[in-house]
Amino acid sequence: MANTETVDLINEKAALMRRHVVEMGFGAGGRGAHFGPALSSIEIVASLFFGIMNHDPENPTMADRDRFVQSKGHACLALYSALGEAGYITKEQMATFKGDGSFLAGHPTRNPQYGIEVSSGTLGNGFAVACGMAKAAKIKGEDHKVFSLVGDGECNEGVIWEAAMNAVKYGLDNLVAIIDRNFVQLAGTTKDIMDVDIEALWRAAGWDVLVLEDGNDAASLLDALAEMKDSSNGKPHVIIANTTKGKGISFMEGSLNWHARPMNQEQYDAAIADLENAKTI
Repeated sequence: MANTETVDLINEKAALMRRHVVEMGFGAGGRGAHFGPALSSIEIVASLFFGIMNHDPENPTMADRDRFVQSKGHACLALYSALGEAGYITKEQMATFKGDGSFLAGHPTRNPQYGIEVSSGTLGNGFAVACGMAKAAKIKGEDHKVFSLVGDGECNEGVIWEAAMNAVKYGLDNLVAIIDRNFVQLAGTTKDIMDVDIEALWRAAGWDVLVLEDGNDAASLLDALAEMKDSSNGKPHVIIANTTKGKGISFMEGSLNWHARPMNQEQYDAAIADLENAKTI
């Protein structure tokens, strides 16, 4: 069972990260931001950075660090908020999101000194790179782990399954994929766009599969991630985490309208009020 203090830390960091997502996205002005997919994955990213992964912001390129690959690159605000809380980037740098000359673009751009391992945005490619990183670690006899955050809509991409089959062929049990299954993608619900059984597909590909009914629950995430990080069963691992699109902001939850868009002052004030009210519950 997950340590209570660690669970409390994850929940504390998740609350702060949600605030960062709203502030960074609002600060981008008319350039907008992918609020919904970032907010659904906050607990996943927080659990990795503050409970599971071996990493050090004081030594961001240390050889034995665990690697995090944000394959669903449009949800980059979840990653940037974690990097800010972990100490890789400053609050001042966070405020430059999508600004001219900023290294915090609308999709992650590789910048290892700031904790950004891989450039991503073209759906499926980040996951394929993560598989390659895990394979390289096996070849070189390194024992770090590779974690990759993948969207449920992203699983429509063919490159996902090419990489997934390759990972099974080479026994990449040092690889853990986490599917942020929030059931909503760019143009509609995942059921309307491509009604497939994701769990069955991953099992058929030969992966070790675990389904979380509440992927926004820190304790469940920590238990699942720890189990898979410690496993050496010869199979790559995938956690299918059922999450809520726009989690934590009442008018965003489950809404297609908030996959990606700008936020005005009234909406910003309402979002901050939701986050403040959550502290008192």
